[in-house]
Amino acid sequence: MSSGPIPPPTGEPAPPPARPTAEPPRFVRELDTLVRARYPLISLVSWEEQRLDTILEELAKRHGKALITWSVTKGLRRVGGVRGTGPEGAREPMEALAAIEKLADPSLVVLKDFHPYLNDPSVIRAMRELAQSLKTTYTTVILLSPVLQIPVELEKEMTVLDVPLPTHEELFGLLKEIAEVVVRGKRAQVSLKREDADAIAKAAQGLTLSEAENAFAKAIAADSRLAREDIGLILDEKRQVIRKSGLLEYYPTEEQFGNVGGLENLKTWLSRRGNAFSDPARRFGLPEPKGLLLLGVQGCGKSLTAKAIASSWKMPLLRLDMGRIFSGLVGSSEENLRRAIRVAESVAPAVLWTDEIEKGLSGMGSSGFSDGGVTARIFGALLTWLQEKTAPVFVVATANRIDLLPPELLRKGRFDEIFFIDLPARAEREEIFRIHVGRRGRKPEGYDLGALATAAEGFSGAEIEQVVVAALYDAFAEGQELSQRHLERAVAETFPLATTMREDIQKLREWARTRTRPASTVPAEEVPRPLASRFG
Repeated sequence: MSSGPIPPPTGEPAPPPARPTAEPPRFVRELDTLVRARYPLISLVSWEEQRLDTILEELAKRHGKALITWSVTKGLRRVGGVRGTGPEGAREPMEALAAIEKLADPSLVVLKDFHPYLNDPSVIRAMRELAQSLKTTYTTVILLSPVLQIPVELEKEMTVLDVPLPTHEELFGLLKEIAEVVVRGKRAQVSLKREDADAIAKAAQGLTLSEAENAFAKAIAADSRLAREDIGLILDEKRQVIRKSGLLEYYPTEEQFGNVGGLENLKTWLSRRGNAFSDPARRFGLPEPKGLLLLGVQGCGKSLTAKAIASSWKMPLLRLDMGRIFSGLVGSSEENLRRAIRVAESVAPAVLWTDEIEKGLSGMGSSGFSDGGVTARIFGALLTWLQEKTAPVFVVATANRIDLLPPELLRKGRFDEIFFIDLPARAEREEIFRIHVGRRGRKPEGYDLGALATAAEGFSGAEIEQVVVAALYDAFAEGQELSQRHLERAVAETFPLATTMREDIQKLREWARTRTRPASTVPAEEVPRPLASRFG
């Protein structure tokens, strides 16, 4: 695809330029090696039957083998490759395995959704005997299923390959094909530059080819055009993938950094990494950012920042609730974490938000006595993934209590940086008042926000928001427009967390002073004023 528009919005599209033959994906090369090495049983874990049908048909042709598929509905069928003789139509598992053993021609045999029958001792025994007999032939049996289920008896006989989701190049090619078809049929208007097409294909990463095709078709059907602005519709398709997993929550990315008051150091740090997930960044030698640990006072914008990051970077925001990971069944908690990580990596690039991570890992030190070591194992698996992950998943972990955080979590390498979010200083409080007054349909210029910021010393961002909301309730109840008086009264009636937890906040500040980077450019006031001093 050239750097110009692809394809042109009107007229016949130019024929696609010749492209060098791409190297097969790594898993295809591995599968080819296993077939040439005459491995008898191979398990492919994937949802994408149609995509794999094409890959396996090409593989069968390349090796001069017949391609035979089996399903419980259609039985054994020859569907491609080199044709030969042999029984067809066997639908019962035992009958099908017996027929496969009698095949005279070199074949690739694909058993689709065969895993439910691997609970039958007779089928397991027949599979073991088939594996032994195939070692002297040129036939390979491939089990294709979306789940991995291998009986202990077959563990030494079977080789497992995880089939990765489509690459960026495959999605790019699919997008190009769809664009050419709709333009040729004059069914939609498509005008995409190379970087726009790259962005759309990047947004579709984590979807199967079928899901990506549906997403592209949905974007075209919505307004009879395909443009960069349709990335939001592509991300909606990812939301379906996340919801069906049941372990992660998908959050709409509507917040912007403009809705986050203060935190200029943190915003600058994030703005310099917004494009670090791109191909030019890879060519420049930049690694993909790993993530952030945000420590700080409750209600000062940690969660809001996570939402703003995803929105600014045009990535889906996933929330990992540690409560959903832990389960009552032995071994299922560890599997839940692995599944959650797989889902997050499958829809990458993405932002993974873990709120109040210290609560999910509380009791880790006594885990061996209280829960059989489950929490410790979960924590260890999470640390390993944070250290070694290669998928572009940007992790944003937030915490309020430093004394509950395991020291291993704070070590360099788990996160790119640890920021401390303090109570907002006066200028930041004024900005937060301006944001919340403006978001509720009032002109900030009509109020003395400086006086409100001074009076609200020690207030968190969340408390300032509630001040504005409380003032609106009062004004509405009185049948009047929101006035300065309503806001001042709401400030005077609010007891900030800094007043009731003054010692804890001071302790948190002392700890963070030499261990973290400040999120704001100016420090907050050391001690909030007494309540009686507000407004003189």
